[in-house]
Formats: sequence, structure tokens, C-alpha cells
Amino acid sequence: MASSSSLSSTLSLLPLCNSTISRNHKPSLLSFSLPNPSPLPSLKSRSPPSRTFATPETLDGPVEEASSVAVESGATGTSLSVGADSDKLVFVGSPYVSLKKSGKQFSSATSVCNITQQHIIIVNKYGENLVGILRDTGSSNLVILCHGFRSSKESKTIMSIADAITKERISVFCFDFSGNGDSEGSFQYGNYWKEVDDLHTIIHYFSGQKRKVNAIAGHSKGGDVVLLYASVYHDIHTVVNISGRFNLKRGIESRLGKDYMQRIEKDGYIDVMDKKGRFMYRVTKESLMDRLSTDMHAACLSIDKSCRVLTIHGSEDDVVPPEDALEFAKFITNHKLHIIEGADHRYLSHQFELASTLLEFIGPDLLEDTIMK
Repeated sequence: MASSSSLSSTLSLLPLCNSTISRNHKPSLLSFSLPNPSPLPSLKSRSPPSRTFATPETLDGPVEEASSVAVESGATGTSLSVGADSDKLVFVGSPYVSLKKSGKQFSSATSVCNITQQHIIIVNKYGENLVGILRDTGSSNLVILCHGFRSSKESKTIMSIADAITKERISVFCFDFSGNGDSEGSFQYGNYWKEVDDLHTIIHYFSGQKRKVNAIAGHSKGGDVVLLYASVYHDIHTVVNISGRFNLKRGIESRLGKDYMQRIEKDGYIDVMDKKGRFMYRVTKESLMDRLSTDMHAACLSIDKSCRVLTIHGSEDDVVPPEDALEFAKFITNHKLHIIEGADHRYLSHQFELASTLLEFIGPDLLEDTIMK
């Protein structure tokens, strides 16, 4: 297993004029409607149930492991904790459900030490508003970050990486997948290919804005999404998979129970509850089949040899086993594996090494190009 290498002085993560933006500010809100990208193969139509939002006051507490029980159809509840694949969520404000699909700018952006921050809304091919935050350093180079299962653009892992990248004067865009965080849509247990659609919409928009998307990176489920994207679209040549799961058939029993197939065949759904019996989210038969039919092995074989892929994984990850990282290394041609010794799934005590490893992989050419601009 590889260990961390020291980061050169040009990749210093020291604060750049305290570039972290206050969460009390009111940044600009932009809304765009894009032409529908070409549909992905075998993407099924879905009619998912309404989603629920986690409450910020509950999320300040410790993360609870999920358990599942079957309850009567139509049961409702509020999601009060997060699943094992996700980070602790931090919500800023309310969902932007009343915004119109127009190009109107509602207010000026907040600027701190030459870094501007804007909330941007982009409409996906399903007519749903995807809400994201653009941290603009003035560089046309851009890295897009993708969150994990039942998480958001405000997760600690995503925010830490975004801070490190912007301190190197590289612009960053973080967004919520449909059905998550502030974005519209219904939360689903699967939705891997739909999230690839969301990512395609985001990249298509920024390409139209004369931005160069240099890299896409995803944590946990987001790691699978960026790899799936690279297997179908071949326009991004640097991909970072952080703690993605190779075998999507694993990890289901721990959430849904050993008899999950019998229960979902019988009832058509399973409602996942926390240890206190509070409703967290619903797993439909369709969304479960979506996950079980998503083939990461085939996706890895379809990634272009010219696409550089980095997999980062923690040696102490108790959510997605490190062995999954070794599987990615077997089947992706142009691949680099970096195991962070002692790191868990969320890299709670290894944020610096996570960010510095990603920055090293992005490459000195990108950083030098950014500095020259």
C-alpha cells in the first residue's frame, strides 16, 4: 500500500487571506435552462416518492447507524440522521424551490480576497433545479466536486477539498445531485446513472461558459458517479475517485437486513429507520434494482486509456472496504492508487493528506497555468 508523499511548497494549503466564505452571506443566485443531453444507455424512467430533508439541529449530533423495518405504505417522517456512506450534512438556508428558469441575476456575488462565491441553479434534463456553489478564483480552470450518498455540497469532506483547491487559485464548483441537499427531485437509493446525467448537465453548462473543466472528483457514491461518467463520456481526462465502492452488491445487508430481497419482493419497498425508530428514507424495488444492475467492473473497462484516474482510500474505512480500491486498480488502465494509512471513510483526521494527494494528482501544469494567469 502506498503512503502519503510530502507536498511541495507550491502546493501549500496555508490560508490565502482567509478565503473561506461566511455561511451567513447572501450570494448571487443564477438560473439556467440547458438543452437536454443525449440520454444514457439503459436509463429507466422513474416515479420516485417525495423526499424528506434532514434537520440541521439533529445533524449537529453524532452520526447514527441505520436500521430498517417494513412499515405501512404511505408512512412519512423526517430524515434525522445520515447513512453510513455519507458525511455529516450542513444545510445553508432553505431549498430554492420558487426560482424561475431564467437567466436573471438576483444579486451581486460575495467577494473575499479575489475569490467570489455564487449560488448557481442549472436545470437538468428532467426539469429539476440543481443547486451548486461556484468558488471563482478568476481562473478559467475548474474542478467539479461530487458528494456521496445522502450527503450534500456542504459536507465536511467536500468543503475541505474545495478550500484547498481554491487556495491554489483554481476555481471549484460543488453541487447537490437531484433529490439531495438543496436540489429538486426525489431522493433514491440507486440513481447512479441519473446522477451521471446531472454531472453531464453541469459539465455541459460550464463548457458553454468557456470554462475548462480540468478534473472531476467524487467522494463515496460520488466516486462511482465520476467513474461511470468517464466510462460513457470521454471529455474529462482527470478523474479522482475518493472511497468509491467497486462491488455495489456489498453493503446492502448492513442497511436493509439479510432478507431484503424477500421483503422488497413482497412489499415493493423497505423503509430505513434509525436506531430510535425514526424514518430516514425509503428504498423502492426499482431503486434497489438500479444499484444492483450498475456494473462498476464494466465501467472501469470502458474508461479511455488517455483518462488519468486516481483512487484514494482510507486503510481504516469501515464503510467501503479498502479491497474495493484494489479492484479499481486492477481494471482501470491509466490508474494510480493512494491508500491513506489510518484514514476512515470521512477522512476526519486526514483532511490535509486527502486534499494534498488530490492536488498533487491534478498536476503542476495546471497549477503553473493558473499562477501565470
